[in-house]
Amino acid sequence: MTELKIQHILTLSHLLSKGAKYNYVSVTTSSLGKSIHKSQQAASKHLVELEQNQFIERIISGRNISVKITPKGFSEMVKLSSILQKSLDSSPSHVELKGKLISGMGEGAYYMGLKGYTKQFRSKIGYVPFPGTLNILLDQKIHQEAIKQFETLDGIKIDSFSDGKRTYGWVKCFAAKLNNSANCELIMLERTHHDASIIELISKYCLRKTAKLKDGSKVSIKVSINS
Repeated sequence: MTELKIQHILTLSHLLSKGAKYNYVSVTTSSLGKSIHKSQQAASKHLVELEQNQFIERIISGRNISVKITPKGFSEMVKLSSILQKSLDSSPSHVELKGKLISGMGEGAYYMGLKGYTKQFRSKIGYVPFPGTLNILLDQKIHQEAIKQFETLDGIKIDSFSDGKRTYGWVKCFAAKLNNSANCELIMLERTHHDASIIELISKYCLRKTAKLKDGSKVSIKVSINS
């Protein structure tokens, strides 16, 4: 049994969108090529190969080409869709990060205790964090790159505010789990002194004590991607 080649998937997808499951639809190789970002010659070759393998039927009348997808062609697309959907559904909904505990500069306790933040933390994440943040150094490139995607995700946003003297930046929170046991939040800050290799965690409790950590301790963090 002939299997559908990967280079033909876009062609069949385009034909399906034009109604070629039930109808013969008019196509030109130039317009097809533009739609699938291939040359006119490549588009023409696709149609020939799809017809040879009984994935489509063609009617040629002069320069006019009409195409309809066969039951075999449609069945192959359904199987492909099922495989893709299963893969998408089973994809983990979290990002795994690894690093080691380091000491911060002590600023976390001050900022986490500001009233403009604590009121929002209580209403938006359900608790006021323990004063201070847990600083983790992501010492591998793969984890430093993985954390960058959170810069564009929404998370739970703690809005910026002003106390009349200065303005404090927003904070984005993402539900996380430290060492597969301690619930916490990864926070992304509008303003930070850290570079991209250092992340900060907050929790209702003192994570150093609850997770029994000290500087240099190796840790793993699972961060929810759909917070």
